[in-house]
Amino acid sequence: MDQATVFIALGSNLQDRLKNLNEAVSQLLPSVIPVACSPIYETEPWGYHDQPRFLNQVIQATTDLSPEELLAYLKNIESQMGRKQTIRLGPRLIDLDILFYDNLAVNTPSLSIPHPTMHERAFVLVPLADLAPQIIHPVLNISVEELLTSVDRKGIRRFRSGGCE
Repeated sequence: MDQATVFIALGSNLQDRLKNLNEAVSQLLPSVIPVACSPIYETEPWGYHDQPRFLNQVIQATTDLSPEELLAYLKNIESQMGRKQTIRLGPRLIDLDILFYDNLAVNTPSLSIPHPTMHERAFVLVPLADLAPQIIHPVLNISVEELLTSVDRKGIRRFRSGGCE
């Protein structure tokens, strides 16, 4: 399979959040090669509010894994890092979500690409726009920059500049 360009969202709100993000990026190798990392943002919890603030980041990477293999690979990293299943949208040590996989649209019972709610989430769109403001959402047919204009960015604060650790 040819190399695909993927965008992956990372989030953590338990223990050493920055260390968790950096460890997750390093765990991506060798099957997922980070190309660019957005700045890291501190954000309010989304969906379930009674939990600590998150650190969020988006990375652009290349991989020769299929979308399904990539999902399994990311879930394995989460598990190896100690993520435990809790309540939906609850606190988590690490969360890795596929936002885009080239310009594919995938919708199966186990996988939806582009991420089905990314267009509603400023904590995803703000760091994604740092890396790829002009990328076109393959289902909604509008750019990330345009998607960002329709979300509330209140409560999002730059925590650290970009760069892959």
